[in-house]
Amino acid sequence: MKKNELTSPEFEEFYGIYLNTLPDDTVLMDQLKKGHDNFPKFIRSIPEDKLQYAYAEGKWTVAQALLHIVDSERIFQYRAFRFSREDATPLMGFDQDDYVLENDPRGATHARIVKAYQVVRESTIQVFENLDDRMLRHMGTASNLQWSVAGLGFVICGHQRHHRNIIRERYL
Repeated sequence: MKKNELTSPEFEEFYGIYLNTLPDDTVLMDQLKKGHDNFPKFIRSIPEDKLQYAYAEGKWTVAQALLHIVDSERIFQYRAFRFSREDATPLMGFDQDDYVLENDPRGATHARIVKAYQVVRESTIQVFENLDDRMLRHMGTASNLQWSVAGLGFVICGHQRHHRNIIRERYL
């Protein structure tokens, strides 16, 4: 499944910031696996003393941003799983800032963050590997917006890339 096969103007209006980080010909499973292999290398490349660094007052630290990526992937993966099973129950949104505040980054090390990321990404890959094209096209409602299962997968990939780019540009 390629990114440009399952987007709509409404979806792109809200999630285009993430989708636009990916080339139009991005293949979902390839991108999920690429992230699994490459993102831990990126995390480990961040100097240890930068994990608790925030580039401005009120901004997340590097560790908070990395843990936010993991938390968000958990939520998007859950949504994708539910929608792939044709569960039509509308799902509420979540406040990313509240989640970040509850995920204490002070004990965050490269090893802890990498492990959390790898566990979640391996689970995401397992969920998506078992979906056929029909299931990837299933739709559901979350945050008052219609999502396709595949769209959630692409948002997972683009969200990670978006925050990686911000970390590179503003923190390192």
